[in-house]
Amino acid sequence: MRALTQQTTEKTAPKSKADSKPKKAKTTATASKKVFKSEEKKDVSTSSAPEEGPRTSVWLMKSEPDTFSIDALINSPDSTSHWDGVRNHEAKNLMKNLMKVGDRVLFYHSNTKEPGIVALAEIVREGYPDHTAFDPKSEYYDEKSTKEDPRWFMVDVKFTRKFKRIVTLKELQQYKDKELSGMKLLNRGRLSVQPVTDQEMDFILCLEQQELKEG
Repeated sequence: MRALTQQTTEKTAPKSKADSKPKKAKTTATASKKVFKSEEKKDVSTSSAPEEGPRTSVWLMKSEPDTFSIDALINSPDSTSHWDGVRNHEAKNLMKNLMKVGDRVLFYHSNTKEPGIVALAEIVREGYPDHTAFDPKSEYYDEKSTKEDPRWFMVDVKFTRKFKRIVTLKELQQYKDKELSGMKLLNRGRLSVQPVTDQEMDFILCLEQQELKEG
């Protein structure tokens, strides 16, 4: 679920090696390749401390539906998957230091014709070392990350429910100067893991209902 561009609009990117589906393990469900390489390149800078302030309990997490869709999460064992492959220090720090069990997740389909929020999920396991960084055969391998001194982390995410309709990026952008003026997605769209305020979450849930009533 890698963010597409630093702009607030998203366009379908040409498929690259990062877009091809990896071979699925027989015993472990995985949400690898959620972070788009075209959007969230490997960050070799030193990790930065999370921003101070009230802790958020809502997150937006991006995934390419061609590689790991909401249906893939639903069909995972117990509708749960680890969220591996994040290779950006800011996103990593959010997962490692701030995400807590019970936090809500807005599941966002990106790098698709109609990007937007498609479902709700929940954090069910807090940050722990990302095993794909230890595997030389993985495209997410990082020789600097070891089991003794892991560099990358992941969380486990469990499906809660699908949205009654997709709340598209285009629709969210209509409120960029209004109710969603501070939303990270509309100002720092490239980051694949983003905090969401309670007020933004409430507004998005209202949007989910509106078109259903009108249509």
